[in-house]
Amino acid sequence: MPAGGTGLIWSLDWRTTVFTLVLVPLMFGLGLWQLQRADEKAVLATSWEKRQSQAPVPLQQLWEEPASALAYVPVILSGQFEQDRYFLLDNRIYDGRVGYEVLGILQLDGGHRRVLVNRGWIAGDPARLVLPAVPRVSGRVQILGHVYVAPGTPYMLTEQQLGDGWPKVVQAVEMEKILPALGEPGDGQAFPYSVRIAAGQPGALSVDWQVVNVSPQKHQAYAAQWFSMAAVLLLFFIFRSSNLWQLITRSGSDRS
Repeated sequence: MPAGGTGLIWSLDWRTTVFTLVLVPLMFGLGLWQLQRADEKAVLATSWEKRQSQAPVPLQQLWEEPASALAYVPVILSGQFEQDRYFLLDNRIYDGRVGYEVLGILQLDGGHRRVLVNRGWIAGDPARLVLPAVPRVSGRVQILGHVYVAPGTPYMLTEQQLGDGWPKVVQAVEMEKILPALGEPGDGQAFPYSVRIAAGQPGALSVDWQVVNVSPQKHQAYAAQWFSMAAVLLLFFIFRSSNLWQLITRSGSDRS
């Protein structure tokens, strides 16, 4: 019931009230989430810059290191690519075109150890009728790159199943499913993370690795938008549910 008197009077409509009580906290929470994402992206960018100033480390020295010590570490590795066994990471966009990232299997020198090397992007058939012809890399090669540790579990609509035969087309790099194809499960012969090849290296295709897909500044801008929408909705609710606007305009008229 509206309050009496000549001061501030509230007249609450339950639908407007419920709508505001639901959306304002939601928008404010989304703004805070965007700020958190901005901080995470800033940390990733800083880590990338710091790691790239380091000298490359032989990959063999990092075999037993935890993921926290491996992300973006520059590495040097040598061996031979398996010619007919590789993965194609589907739906990768480069320069506005859709294609694949080629994940080659490199057998390292001096044993049976293998590592998954992301060679970069290659264009796909627009009609998706045939797979791309991936250039072969013959003989022993020595390449530079960096270890890539995915920042979380990839989002999948359905469980990914690896088909028979090669090449294998995958929708996401799920190492727990890919590793058995690199070596016997549990034998320690397959490196648990992929290596992204550096541009200009033997076997490199189109390479332009993005550390963060959305800059911290964009996340901050998105946060400002959510906070602004929450503020506008809250002001609309106050003016819609009270006589505050009339009091403000009346006060201005009295002063004039």
